[in-house]
Amino acid sequence: MAEGGGRPARARRPRRGLLPGDSMKILIRLELVLALLAGCGLAHAKRPITFEDLMKIQRISDPQVSPDGKWIAYVQVAVDLAANKHSGHIWLVPTSGGRARQLTQGEGSDSRPRWAPDGQSLAFVSTRSGNSQMWILPVGGGEARQLTSITTQADGLVWAAKADNLLFTSQVYADCADDECNRKRLEEAEKSKVKARLIHELLFRHWMEWRDDKYSHLFVVSPRGGGPRDLTPGAFDSPTFFLGAPDGYAISPDGTEVCFTSNRTGHPAWTTNNDLYLVSTSGGAARNITEDNPGSDASPQYSPNGRYIAYTSQARDGYESDLFRLRVYDRETHQIKDLTAGFDQWVASFAWAPDSDSLYFVAPEHGTQPVFKTSVSRAKVEKVLGGMNDELQVTADGKTLIFTRSSLTQPAEIYRAFLPTITPNSTRGFEGDIFIGVVSPPPPQITHANDALVAGLDMNRAELVVTKGALDAEIQSLLVKPPGFDPAKKYPAIVLIHGGPQSAWDDAWGYRWNAQMFASHGYVVMMTNFHGSTGYGQKFVEEISGDWGGAPYQDLMAAADYLESLPYVDRTRIGAAGASFGGFMIDWIATHTDRFKALVSHDGVYDQRSMYSSGVCRGRIRNSTRRGLRRTLRRP
Repeated sequence: MAEGGGRPARARRPRRGLLPGDSMKILIRLELVLALLAGCGLAHAKRPITFEDLMKIQRISDPQVSPDGKWIAYVQVAVDLAANKHSGHIWLVPTSGGRARQLTQGEGSDSRPRWAPDGQSLAFVSTRSGNSQMWILPVGGGEARQLTSITTQADGLVWAAKADNLLFTSQVYADCADDECNRKRLEEAEKSKVKARLIHELLFRHWMEWRDDKYSHLFVVSPRGGGPRDLTPGAFDSPTFFLGAPDGYAISPDGTEVCFTSNRTGHPAWTTNNDLYLVSTSGGAARNITEDNPGSDASPQYSPNGRYIAYTSQARDGYESDLFRLRVYDRETHQIKDLTAGFDQWVASFAWAPDSDSLYFVAPEHGTQPVFKTSVSRAKVEKVLGGMNDELQVTADGKTLIFTRSSLTQPAEIYRAFLPTITPNSTRGFEGDIFIGVVSPPPPQITHANDALVAGLDMNRAELVVTKGALDAEIQSLLVKPPGFDPAKKYPAIVLIHGGPQSAWDDAWGYRWNAQMFASHGYVVMMTNFHGSTGYGQKFVEEISGDWGGAPYQDLMAAADYLESLPYVDRTRIGAAGASFGGFMIDWIATHTDRFKALVSHDGVYDQRSMYSSGVCRGRIRNSTRRGLRRTLRRP
């Protein structure tokens, strides 16, 4: 014992010199300490996102699983700011995760990879030859070869799952029977000194592209080459133009038949009665299989065994924002079955499981887009995975779901989830008023193209805000705080108003109206899902019809009241901005309140009567305006 009853005296260790290996151990420990200090420094060195950062993001999309389930081909798009262009290339990554490998290089842009049935090669669309054509690349090594050289260009390719037939789309002149005729017509238009356009019917333009009397047709071609065959001749779009929807066509697994969407029952500017047609890949007359439904039938997909065709369907003609259901057509019995009866959200993209019975699909839900499951034998919808997911694929063994996922703090990457162990809790969703990642466990991330860049950016997750809106409804908003947020400070704020109007703000990454870009400049950002927004049931969607300046305006003002009440928001510096319908609402706000310090209206609708008569937006907008046009225009 130590003298005086204190603590025991510590034995003195003998001094010694450095033994062999001691200097290496000290060096390793020093390196670990320095690494930890560097990591702490990096954590504190996070910075707000800039426009240059946004343009550096690698844009990941279109994952395609190989027939043996071992590989995923996908598209990665990079932006070249100096050249003012972007280009995509095809990449390959193991389904189990690991190092990604770039398959295509060089000039031009590559997209839409699709596997050959044997998994030894990939077909893809490329502009490397100067315009858009189809190419085939051996995955094991070798040069890509050009498959098509069609004058009107090729896009949207599909390869039959079990056959040597490829399908693609091309914009052609309806009165031309061959490629030579199309070539002459295009040359005449190019050489003509008259560049004015004679508009003689609707629809004459889609966003940035003029139709110029051309129609979308489907062609089939062999991977061995030869002339493509037009399967859908005539003055009809086959497939019908859809903005952001899944493909409006598919080829049967054995390559003998094509199913496509076309509107042939009336003028497409005035009816949304798209139907599904079947045609042989050898050519011939097309047969309508959904003529009994007056609404739109679209986005067909054959089951792996070829018996069924699953597709999305709307019940009402003339209304593009009707409920999207998932239905299935039995090629043997010719019967149609609804697989989502009672489900009140819009079915978006979907994928068959290899058993040809189960289907997985995504649908909007309260600012997210979970994965749901239904089946032909048991048509009951079940949620299997939360979060913001898209572009589903199921591996050939049926055990793994491949998909893209993003959030307001994470650009899209490719993920996987093991189907036997998926539960609704394997999700990313709300807890309290914060979007969080719930781990049980989280789906593994397969690609990591943006990890390093995102790790250095200071971005706050979205918070969920609920306010009482019009019609006594609970209205949800997403609120994003600026980088380095200090609750003791006062910040300016901005209310962002989405377009559509049947659309929504989601916890998803984007390159237009990116909330983090506004927050990075010191704004508190409020994004409100007012009446008419998707993900809250069809009744909520339809309550904007005929009432553009009514319930949505009240919802937005209630959300702005909440924003003003926040102790860290400077109520004298609140602005609002919106595009399309959001632009309309900004114009409406400008004439109904002076509460905002600044307003930004981007391509807003300013005359509903001329919009209605133009037919540019077809049924969705006309249905919203025609029933309440007088009431909306007369409202003070």
